[in-house]
Amino acid sequence: MKGNGFKLEQVLNYRCEIEKMRKQEFASAKRDFEHAGDRLKREKERVANLAEEFSHRQGELESIQEMRMYADFFARKREDIKQQKERLDQLGTIMNDRRDFLLDAAKDKKVLESLKEQKAKEFKRMMDHKEQAFLDEISIQKKGNKP
Repeated sequence: MKGNGFKLEQVLNYRCEIEKMRKQEFASAKRDFEHAGDRLKREKERVANLAEEFSHRQGELESIQEMRMYADFFARKREDIKQQKERLDQLGTIMNDRRDFLLDAAKDKKVLESLKEQKAKEFKRMMDHKEQAFLDEISIQKKGNKP
């Protein structure tokens, strides 16, 4: 489209940059969410392993102090797991928000890309029409010059 450039090219470039930024933000939020999910899974596995160990050692525990240590540990881990679940929920909300922002940015960019395509097709049709008119004119002139 030489000479008839897309007037909104800068806006399209800006929207492409916004989409790229939103992709990075979404990827970061997704990564944080996945790490939090992995941490929660590890914490649950650790508690399960310790619960199994406790059930095997329950008869072998020599003092109430050892039992209290297990009980305190379980209480602390339950609280940690609860906090991690809350964190996972927050990160899930953030990830969903960032996905929505990304989708909006992609739609905004797509609208301008479609407009640019329409303008390019329109320009091509106009150039084809001018070329055909020029060829018709040459044909008429050649017929007019023949005896």
